[in-house]
Amino acid sequence: MYQLVFSTKNRKKTLHEHNREKLFGFIWGLLKNKNCRLYQINGVEDHIHIAMHLYPTIALSSLVKDIKVASSLWI
Repeated sequence: MYQLVFSTKNRKKTLHEHNREKLFGFIWGLLKNKNCRLYQINGVEDHIHIAMHLYPTIALSSLVKDIKVASSLWI
């Protein structure tokens, strides 16, 4: 089980409350597609926390890269 914490660039407050749930759903879908289990995802304006189980064939560094790239493009 892993807890990932991501912050926005320069801790800028860009994760507005009205879009956060959509972002969390997007990240959940990405994890689901990679056979990872999401236990909890939450955050505030400048960072998010993800509690998850990593699928054994997925490299953590690869997953982190995929989440960061995909969520940045989504935002």
